[in-house]
Amino acid sequence: MPKSSGTHPDKALSAMKVRQVTKAGRYPDGNGLYLVVSDTGAKRWMLRIVVHGRRRDMGLGGANLVSLADARQLALQYRLIARNGGDPLEERRKDRVTTPTFAEAARKVHAELLPTWKNGKHAQQWINTLETYALPHIGTMQLDHIQSADILRVLAPIWVDKQETARRVRQRLSTVFDWAKAAGFRTTGNPVEGIERGLPKQTKKVKHHEAMPFVEVPAFVKGLQRNDVDGLPARRALELLILTATRTSETLEAKWQEFDLQAGVWVLPAERTKSGREHRVPLQQRAIEILEEISAMGLEGGFVFPGTKQNKPLSNMTLLMMLRRLEIPYKTHGFRSSFRDWVAETTDYPREVAEMALSHDVKNKVEAAYRRGDMLERRRPMMEEWATYLNGTSKNNTSTARSNFLFK
Repeated sequence: MPKSSGTHPDKALSAMKVRQVTKAGRYPDGNGLYLVVSDTGAKRWMLRIVVHGRRRDMGLGGANLVSLADARQLALQYRLIARNGGDPLEERRKDRVTTPTFAEAARKVHAELLPTWKNGKHAQQWINTLETYALPHIGTMQLDHIQSADILRVLAPIWVDKQETARRVRQRLSTVFDWAKAAGFRTTGNPVEGIERGLPKQTKKVKHHEAMPFVEVPAFVKGLQRNDVDGLPARRALELLILTATRTSETLEAKWQEFDLQAGVWVLPAERTKSGREHRVPLQQRAIEILEEISAMGLEGGFVFPGTKQNKPLSNMTLLMMLRRLEIPYKTHGFRSSFRDWVAETTDYPREVAEMALSHDVKNKVEAAYRRGDMLERRRPMMEEWATYLNGTSKNNTSTARSNFLFK
């Protein structure tokens, strides 16, 4: 990362920035504190201080366990020790008790995270996966003795055949070792980072990612509205995508001039659609509320959902990482299928109206020849019913009003 000119930064980061940043690199907060983002997307805190005339880098733990405020407090504490002639690393070692085993550490981390989880099923699965796949290999080993080779023994047997399970185990292993580093039980790096290089390449399965069943979407949207898994613009972008059944790039690259909130219409220009034709999207009241909320934030640039880079929108990776943090095995594109299934199974709207809402090409030449307009006004009540369904107030709502997905 290039050095900045002028004065040194002080409290340059924000909680939102910490949550949103995904590009690998070091991000200074000031006074020697950095947020370090690895190539895998893992985030950790690092403090750069001078101890007895020598520069030292000191890990302060993973950003998923140590908040920005806590990292600043730890950094201040260790800088004071160094300024008074002490050695923060040595002080932290003195404070340590006997290094725990991985099994002890995993259960302690699980207990510390438990109050932050509202989904009891997820909380139990979190520790169960480690007990099933990790503890038989490294459960009795002390944290500071575990190396990358030991992590390979855990992940190799499931890496190819149980890809989703392996990904979750890897993520949870990394969380335990981030805690170990922050607690002073490890002085070396996280042995999970970069472990993929030593594992066989995962081949993509031929089947498509399944869409979220439409009966679960209302509960998911409700959770998305009330939780802060990511920054507000990202959450609202995903909700707008679901409401309008638009494609991911169509939503994230939306510009303000495309919207007429008074008329309740979003006009996607031909160059931004897959079909190469202009596509008009009827906006429900909730969609208009989202756009007004984002507008009131006064974000710079012409994009409705601007990213961290100047004159660039939020990236697809932002929504993907959000779903990964929620441990949801679906892609954003799948919500279009959820909408299509809902239309087919719970409404009487004709097939061509639903297909027009999705901006699909007409395969049937006869049907295409007779189609003249874009059915905007016929689509409007259908999209209003979809919004009512997502809100949980539709009389045909078959949702169980619960969510199996994790909202932290």
